[in-house]
Amino acid sequence: MFRCVLPVAVAIAVALPAAAQVKREFPPTALRGEVVFVSPPDVTLNGAPARLAPGARIRGENNLLVMPASLAGHKRVVHYTVEATTGLLMDVWLLRADELANEPWPTSVQQAQAWSFDRAAQKWTRP
Repeated sequence: MFRCVLPVAVAIAVALPAAAQVKREFPPTALRGEVVFVSPPDVTLNGAPARLAPGARIRGENNLLVMPASLAGHKRVVHYTVEATTGLLMDVWLLRADELANEPWPTSVQQAQAWSFDRAAQKWTRP
């Protein structure tokens, strides 16, 4: 019985890190900004005080969930979405080097409304 379980467990352990490095797709509402994680749920977004929503999801470079308390004191460039009704940060993605190199990326709602987004290529184009 245990002889069959071990190869399956090894295969899963090897496949998980590879699956986590796939190209992430960000929604067209995601903006780029700099977040300083102060003390959850408080953060600083682009130098201004902000808060994480109660159901906020923070995804690390490997696309796995990260607990906000583990980021206290860190400053990161991220993609983020904001709840329309409350203005609180809802989704936060800690960016990898390849994602940071994907420029231009809007930093304001006005830019996102004026630029065009190719969802398949995950590329923004300025007018």
